[in-house]
Amino acid sequence: MSTIVRFFQDGGVFMVPILFVFAFGVIIAIERWTYLTMSGASNRALWKKIVPYLKAGNFQEAAAHTAKSKAAIGSILTYGLYRVKSARRRDDIEKAMEESMMEVLPRLEKRTHYLATLANIATLLGLLGTIIGLIAAFTAVSNANPADKADMLSASISTAMNTTAFGLMAAIPLLLIHALLQTKTNQLVDSLEMASVKFLNAITERQLKAGA
Repeated sequence: MSTIVRFFQDGGVFMVPILFVFAFGVIIAIERWTYLTMSGASNRALWKKIVPYLKAGNFQEAAAHTAKSKAAIGSILTYGLYRVKSARRRDDIEKAMEESMMEVLPRLEKRTHYLATLANIATLLGLLGTIIGLIAAFTAVSNANPADKADMLSASISTAMNTTAFGLMAAIPLLLIHALLQTKTNQLVDSLEMASVKFLNAITERQLKAGA
């Protein structure tokens, strides 16, 4: 613990904003991971609930369940189910669901891109702290005793490099978390698109049976 405290103190004032950036990124990551996990669970639960109604052709009951749900898939399927009553073609239902998908996607992707930006900011703050530290070190060494210059310069450079190291220590986890959240978001979007296709196929199949 004392080593960590000394490392932080030696880094200078730029260690504080880097720490703030990292903490802000962690808060966003936790919120996004929780939201995406809960969204995926609610989507699966709602889909399992309405599949029997879709197979039975009971679209009114299915619409009643999707309209009450706050799940992302509920909003998409509600658009499609209400469109079934007036639409004559599959394309009309599909366009209505695509419109709802455009409303849902921003909520799934919200704030995730901030993590990559925060990682870049942490890296740049580390480099800036190091450069300013080196400038201060060379300025101090220029007025020092020639016999002590080498030791003072090596010590000052070591201290100045702490900010770069800490910036990278903050940036690397944020980039990894960003990649994980991006993958999780893409998987969730793929599942919504797959559910939409299954829903359209069920509607088309039911209409064909009714027409026959």
